[in-house]
Amino acid sequence: MQQQSEHASTGIAGLDDVLNGGLTPERLYLVEGTPGTGKTTLGLGFLLEGARAGDSGLYITLAETEVELRAVAKTHGWSLDPITIFEMVPADGFAGDHEQTLLHPSEVELGETVRAIMAKVDALRPARVIIDSLSELRLLAQSPVRYRRQILALKHYFSTRQCTVLVLDDKSASGGDLQLHSIAHGVISLEQTLSGFGAQRRRMHVVKMRGVRYRGGYHDFEIERGGLCVYPRLVPNDRLDVPALGFTSTGSAEFDALLGGGLVPGTATLLTGPAGVGKTTATVQCMVAALRRGERGCYFLFDERLPTLLARSKALGMDLQPFIDSGLLTLRAIDPAELSPGEFAGTVRAAVNEDESRVIVIDSLNAYMQSMPSEQFLILQMHELLTYLGQRGVVTLLILGMHGIMGDVRADVDLSYLADTAVQLRYFEAFGEVRQAISVIKTRTARHERTIREFRIAENGIQFGKPLKDFQGVLTGVPTFSGEGKALLASEADTGAASFGGDAA
Repeated sequence: MQQQSEHASTGIAGLDDVLNGGLTPERLYLVEGTPGTGKTTLGLGFLLEGARAGDSGLYITLAETEVELRAVAKTHGWSLDPITIFEMVPADGFAGDHEQTLLHPSEVELGETVRAIMAKVDALRPARVIIDSLSELRLLAQSPVRYRRQILALKHYFSTRQCTVLVLDDKSASGGDLQLHSIAHGVISLEQTLSGFGAQRRRMHVVKMRGVRYRGGYHDFEIERGGLCVYPRLVPNDRLDVPALGFTSTGSAEFDALLGGGLVPGTATLLTGPAGVGKTTATVQCMVAALRRGERGCYFLFDERLPTLLARSKALGMDLQPFIDSGLLTLRAIDPAELSPGEFAGTVRAAVNEDESRVIVIDSLNAYMQSMPSEQFLILQMHELLTYLGQRGVVTLLILGMHGIMGDVRADVDLSYLADTAVQLRYFEAFGEVRQAISVIKTRTARHERTIREFRIAENGIQFGKPLKDFQGVLTGVPTFSGEGKALLASEADTGAASFGGDAA
């Protein structure tokens, strides 16, 4: 028999990442989960991965038929020819000559089942074994004592046969049955939940894994064609910090001055304001400036329809389509009802590592928050994601919409303390017109400008005015004026400029 490698790959890249390389060979593991969570798919994928590595595989089924297993494999585009399926559901199980009365049926059937499993393993000498499922053995055992003794016997038996064994359990036992948790070398739990709206969410966590420094916590996963796709929870602390690379321009000298020099790689900038004030337009301008420098970017659009964003940006002289065609920009419309937070984090991770994106935009956090079970988890998720992006030297732009137009304007959640830079956009009324103001509340990387400037969305993007030194209370929405009207930008009616609406962010 060939020499065993240090780890036995599960065939799922994300799960191998969680397990720090894979499973320790020649051990017995428990994979538990209610029906429909993907246990059978995981087991078949584990055996097929072993077949690709030259390991023989045996699938012992006590519940499903071989026809059903092959049907499952067909949906994933798999052929089960490289592995052996041992079906412990005899077609003549209801024959009269199998009836007996001297002993309880379970006493005979359990012993026969265990002996049949051992005989098959002795005949084939497989390197990988799947037993599906333990609920049948539990029913045959009738008592916890007999069940535990049989499982211990199987464990000791497999330990002398150089087998890596995965036993599947559908968690049908009443109460907290932890018989196998103490016996198995490792336990992987699969879960499936339904929210009030949208698709079901699947997640897994490693309950225990002896001798392995695995990644704890919940990890989202999906059952896709080709097997399970696991999205490991981001743990940014295992990477070294990337030093600051200096300032990058936003595409506007005035905006750069407000920020104290521009955007800094490895930092997150949060743009907040009410609907239509210009958050998306300002963000697109920063993105276009990076794309024109030849940097790659990825724009995650949660709120607005993709055609609307493309059309409006083109009308403002910031056409995104050429950058999409050249491959510099990836623009993805996200449905938060269908995408789990873990999958989104995995998508961002792929954009940075595989596509080498240097600018990431999330538009907006309001819709992204709807995919999270609670506000607390959103903050934790964003903390991990922003720390990871910061360590990769990525410029991150976040948009957060606020309730209200003027006066008491509030956000769903306060994430300003997580961002390195906070930019505030507001409406204010002056001389019978609704105008827009922008200010930088904080930045951790430079001495930013403390003034409040008026701005306007014009034909060529955002046009900035001079600091509003003659106004007090601009951020309240109803300022008091102590100077001359010349301090404001000329109205579009006076200049004859074309009229453009604010963005929908």
